[in-house]
Amino acid sequence: MKKTLLIFAMLFSLVMVAQKVENKPKLEKEGEMVKATYFHENGQIAQTGYYLNGKLHGEWKAFDENGKKTAMAKYENGKKTGKWFFWNDKILKEVNYQDNRITNVTTWNNASPVVVTE
Repeated sequence: MKKTLLIFAMLFSLVMVAQKVENKPKLEKEGEMVKATYFHENGQIAQTGYYLNGKLHGEWKAFDENGKKTAMAKYENGKKTGKWFFWNDKILKEVNYQDNRITNVTTWNNASPVVVTE
């Protein structure tokens, strides 16, 4: 009985260690940049984006624990730039950055009509 309990405890601890390793950030070299992927405790992707020379660079995306996109942002050599978007169930916020500063914020909700022109 003691051997069975010991084996069960060892297997359980190995499974727990394996799950924690899964949540570690994943870093992959892609040309001059490094693609980073960060995970929630449940294993779902939390954020993904790129580093260039150790600084945030390019497009970054954030997701909730269910895999739904919650934010999209852009960086240039570690500085916030361009249009950033933040989503939740009822609201979309567009935040415009220039020179690492907010220049404008626009908020839409489900009641606001959105028009697309081509």
